[in-house]
This record gives sequence, structure tokens and C-alpha cells, in this order.
Amino acid sequence: MSHFKPCSIDNVKELTEEYIKALSSPIDSFLENHILNSAFYQMYDGSTLIGYFAIHSNEKLTQFYIAQPYLHLAQDTFKHVLEHYSIRSLFVPTCDELFLSMALDLDFKIEKEAYFFQDSKRPLLPETLYPGGTFHPAGPEDVHRIIEVSGDFLQQADKMAEKGELFTFTKDDVLLGIGVLERSKLLSGYASIGMFTNKAYRQQGVGQTVIHHLKQWCYEHNTIPICGCWYYNTNSKKTLERAGMVSKTRLLNLVAE
Repeated sequence: MSHFKPCSIDNVKELTEEYIKALSSPIDSFLENHILNSAFYQMYDGSTLIGYFAIHSNEKLTQFYIAQPYLHLAQDTFKHVLEHYSIRSLFVPTCDELFLSMALDLDFKIEKEAYFFQDSKRPLLPETLYPGGTFHPAGPEDVHRIIEVSGDFLQQADKMAEKGELFTFTKDDVLLGIGVLERSKLLSGYASIGMFTNKAYRQQGVGQTVIHHLKQWCYEHNTIPICGCWYYNTNSKKTLERAGMVSKTRLLNLVAE
């Protein structure tokens, strides 16, 4: 039977790179942050390293990867991991064929967690965007106003601005919307983007326009924009789709029954 050894993510760097290449679509920062905040373990068959897995908060499996030569061991090893670590739930993106297949072999309750989006590259009609306005990276002087408009939507807005992760969309000195950009730590050259619209200016195309500007910024900086939203946030989904983003990937939360 396979056995396991705690490790750091750096100890399985080659395997995580293989995992990323095996994905059929990129994953966004929400799942990535759960993965990076997980405890990592190497999987061995005898003395041979065959793969790795990761557990978030001692109960949620966020990674399960076995190298191609050892896939015949995957089902038994997967069951062993679940039993040995008393796993209660799994975060499984549908772009991860191996993890998804292993999970579907067993009896879990499937909950739909999120949509993951990519850019369709569909040209947007200028008349669908909010007229006028200025879009630029947020500086320290913008943080107070950002917090006033967004409330508790953004955690540590000051640090995010310092790292170049926040943008403002203004017109006539009014903050209409806020752009968020988080560079991926796992997927080289990708960034997750998002927006928050001033409540007084919703349903006017502000959110769509912020996403449009974030996409342009990404391409100008040799970065591929991706994003995600909670599965049941219909308004965010529609805004992202109007901005040219499309989804063929879901994040599932599979719960032990």
C-alpha cells in the first residue's frame, strides 16, 4: 500500500508543474489561494515518489495528482488518502480530469461552488461600455475612498494597492468602480481579475467597463486575464459575460455523505 510524507510545496515543484500542464483550463485565485494555504504531502509506492496531495484546514482535499506512469495506483491511493486523513470534502475543478474522475468514483454530494472564466476575445461594442471615465492603478491616496465605496468587500486594501492589485475607475471625481488584479503564483503569466461597482452606479455598465480595462491592462503587460465568481452570483456572471468572458469550467465542492 502507498504511504505518505508531509512536505512543502517546493518539495513537489516538478509534480505541481506537471499538474498545471495537465489542466484543460486555468484555475482562478480563489482556488489557488486554498491550494497554497493547504498542507502538502508526498505519495510513495515503496521508495518511489508517485505524486502528491494537499489538505486545507485538516479536512478539505484541494490537490490530488499522480504521475502518468503510476496512474494504475490512483484509485486505491485516493481511497487510502481519504480514509487515513478523514477527509470531509473536496475542492475539485472540472478542468482537473484525474481529480474529478477519482472523486466521481466515490459517493460524494456534489455542490456547485464557482464558475471559472477565460477571455473569449470577442470584440466589445463601444456603446455597451460606460461613457467616459478614467481607469488607472490605485495609489495610497485612493485607499480611503476605495474602502468607503467597497466596505468590507476588500481585505487589506492598503496592501493590495501597494502590490499593484487595485485600480480605480472614476468620472468627475466620483469613484464609479474598483478593479482587482491578483497575479497567479502557480500559473505563470496569468492573473485573476475582478471588480466592485459603486452601489449608486450599478446596472449602468460600470462593472463591464472595469473588466474591459483590466483585460486591456493584462494584455499590455503580457498577462492572460482569467476570473471567477460564486456559482449563484447571477449578476456577476452576467457582468463578466457582457465583458467578453466565458466559462467552460466549474469548481465543485464535493461533500462526504
